[in-house]
Amino acid sequence: MTDTRAPLVSPEKADFLDSLRRQRWLLRHTLRDLTDEQAALRPTASDLNLGGLIKHVSHVEHRWSRFIEGGATEFEQASTDDWLGQFAMTQDETVAALLASYEQIAGRTDELIEALPDLDVSHPLPNSPWFEKGAHWTARRVLLHLIAETSQHAGHADIIRESIDGAKTMA
Repeated sequence: MTDTRAPLVSPEKADFLDSLRRQRWLLRHTLRDLTDEQAALRPTASDLNLGGLIKHVSHVEHRWSRFIEGGATEFEQASTDDWLGQFAMTQDETVAALLASYEQIAGRTDELIEALPDLDVSHPLPNSPWFEKGAHWTARRVLLHLIAETSQHAGHADIIRESIDGAKTMA
């Protein structure tokens, strides 16, 4: 007997989610076996550290998921006033807690995407100098942005990790 039920997740959504999950894994893998102190180090010329990158990518994914759900208002409500602080791991933060928060946000994003009827859900972008005036983004476009953002920061993390102890994530 042939199963005639529709797939739970469309092939397009599955492809996007698989790609995003792979980039998340690469980023998280960069912190393997590091202490909290090592994750807070800034061993390169930039101010970036591994814990801060996890914190930033978590924040970005959370904001864009809120955008998919409710548009610019939800996106702006999920903002932080401490832009630079989201890139820094504080003394009170741990690798375990940052990764757990990221995992929770990622899980929520995955559930949201899986539940959408399709990726054509669209909202106007917030009014900001860095967004094209009057532009709309679909859930599809947001996913492309999240994949690019996560991938870019996974590359940053790989360089930082190699500067700490020579370990490579992507090699």
